[in-house]
Amino acid sequence: MKTYRNIMLVFIGAAFTIFSYGQLAYGLSDAYKNNIFNPGVLKSHDSVLKVKVGDQAPSFTLPAVSGERVSLKQYLGKKNIVLSFVPAAWTPVCSDQWPGYNIVKDIFNQYDAVLLGITVDNIPTLFSWTNQMGTLWFPVLSDFWPHGKAAAAYGVLRSDGTTERALFIIDKKGSIRYIDVHDINKRPPFEDLVKELEKLKK
Repeated sequence: MKTYRNIMLVFIGAAFTIFSYGQLAYGLSDAYKNNIFNPGVLKSHDSVLKVKVGDQAPSFTLPAVSGERVSLKQYLGKKNIVLSFVPAAWTPVCSDQWPGYNIVKDIFNQYDAVLLGITVDNIPTLFSWTNQMGTLWFPVLSDFWPHGKAAAAYGVLRSDGTTERALFIIDKKGSIRYIDVHDINKRPPFEDLVKELEKLKK
């Protein structure tokens, strides 16, 4: 079983690397490629966390690109939750990170987990951006107004009004089990997320 797990993690890492190279080199489409804004190298971290592992996750209700309103509490008792905060639409690493989760949807299913993608962009911007990615299987939520309220509750709202590149795993009871406030300039390794999701089964 351990050998199988290691093989799977290597496969996942390789798949993400290949996917990322293709994304950065060619883009998903000409429209996508030609409209990506490169902000350059940013300060790696620019916020102070307000939560820690073991805390109850701050609740929120946010509008989704789909037209629904999605709340954290609707998943409590039903699903483990992965929150993926990304800084801004139409930027290189963010445009690489979320489409990558499409190729590993089965991994989230395996750990009975739902992914919620969150940015401080407004709905029209997110609609246009995610359309260029193709169909994403997870809800994409706008923390635009009141601006960054959900991000601020977790302590990942940066001083420029964008968010950190951050991942939170929340269990079915609403307890935070894992936090990765990643270097904003880099994509978080998916293998690390899988290792943490595995712990929810123990």
